[in-house]
Amino acid sequence: MKYGFWLPIFGGWLRNVDNENMPPTFDYAKNVIQSAENWGFDTTLIAELYLNDIKGPKQDSLEAWSTAAALAAVTEKIEIMTAVRPGFHNPAVTAKMAANIDHISNGRFTLNVVSAWWEEEAKQYGGIFTEHDERYNRTEEFIDVLKGLWTEDTFSYEGKYYSIKNAHLSPKPVQRPNPILYAGGESPRGKKAIAKQCDAYVMHGGTVEEVAVKIDDMKKQRELAGNKPFRSFGMAAYVICRDTEEEAQEELARITDVKETSAYAGYKDFVGKSQLEQQVKLYDYSVSNRGLRPNLIGTPDQIAEQIIAYEEAGVDLLLLQFSPQLEEMELFSKKVMPLVTQKQKNKQLQ
Repeated sequence: MKYGFWLPIFGGWLRNVDNENMPPTFDYAKNVIQSAENWGFDTTLIAELYLNDIKGPKQDSLEAWSTAAALAAVTEKIEIMTAVRPGFHNPAVTAKMAANIDHISNGRFTLNVVSAWWEEEAKQYGGIFTEHDERYNRTEEFIDVLKGLWTEDTFSYEGKYYSIKNAHLSPKPVQRPNPILYAGGESPRGKKAIAKQCDAYVMHGGTVEEVAVKIDDMKKQRELAGNKPFRSFGMAAYVICRDTEEEAQEELARITDVKETSAYAGYKDFVGKSQLEQQVKLYDYSVSNRGLRPNLIGTPDQIAEQIIAYEEAGVDLLLLQFSPQLEEMELFSKKVMPLVTQKQKNKQLQ
């Protein structure tokens, strides 16, 4: 199992807690990622939203790509996975920027391709927001341009959305043929596009049974697309690790005490503009990315057992959220990660 975490660019992950003691500043993000590197985390995911989806649209948040470039320069080992939304970017310029950050990081920069869901944000920032399936049509062309510029000496492209004439991109990315392209989607159109063009599949949080079905389905989709198996299956999850189960449940009750505030501004767009396989209620939305559904909640031993169950279901990358981030990540790295390793060794010896 590889361990990743969502970079805290919004000031936290909880929509019912005002102050999580994790400010949305570059200094805090730098402290988190450098500490995580020392604690054995493998990946960080930097979400791309120009409005704060967690604490409310008028609250501070960090911009993903400039943050990624800065963090690439002050880290050594950790993978920096940054979201990109085609409706907000020129693909040729994006290809150039990604290649540059890949060199800054010495081959550690990867992309999470997101087709977008927040219509109000698109209106405020001049993004292109169309009907669901058309967003994936645009995404497919966007990826065509990225890959073309990353791999060909001279690249031209004529599509419905993008036109490129005899473009040159140098230097090429460190990673060949391209930086890893992660993507997540639950609609039939989304899964078809991901199976066709991306390298790894990432999921919102779900139960072991839900995730096992998704992984099996995406393996079949990938085979139908005529591609090699996905390089990775990742899943988002929120962690509550305590010495006793009772303490963990008390914390769960505290963070899911639903109060409808401006922090829920994106809820209607998230459930209405996306095609989701599982119903999302306000309880689930209290923590971003359906992080409560995996139930990584309890004692270190309980959480370690649950992680092993996900690994057996096919998950090989966890994209975790914590609050407050630094303190809880350190606790997880010292109490849960070694326990998972030990339990895996014990199973192998049985």
